[in-house]
Amino acid sequence: MNDPRNFNDNMVADLRAHAGVSTQGPMAGRHLMVLTTIGARSGEPRTSPVAYTRDGDAYVIIASKGGAPTHPAWYHNLVAHPDVTVEVDGQRFEARATVTHGAERRRLYDAQAALMPGFADYETRTERVIPVVRLERVG
Repeated sequence: MNDPRNFNDNMVADLRAHAGVSTQGPMAGRHLMVLTTIGARSGEPRTSPVAYTRDGDAYVIIASKGGAPTHPAWYHNLVAHPDVTVEVDGQRFEARATVTHGAERRRLYDAQAALMPGFADYETRTERVIPVVRLERVG
């Protein structure tokens, strides 16, 4: 279970089985989304569990990677291929990812940190600007 890929695969299976609510591990009880991106280099689908908040009709995700010095792989993927698939609350739909900047980025980051205080700590652990991404349903 120490392999991050196994952890993510198990979490994705759990989220799909329980309409987007994690029932096990450190994220138990939290609402997460399953984000499917296209690999920036491989061109293959890549699936990740991701915490989110809402901003109107949009979903907001933060590429915190727990405050690590590098961005998560899913972020590089959606920058290269901004059309993604979202699974949330038992729904599956296509979305377009847009990286936010400036005041909008700050507002969205602070809103998520207010609901999930760990995100406030992540900024103190890294020198990088942690990206904030809006996902808007298409079609």
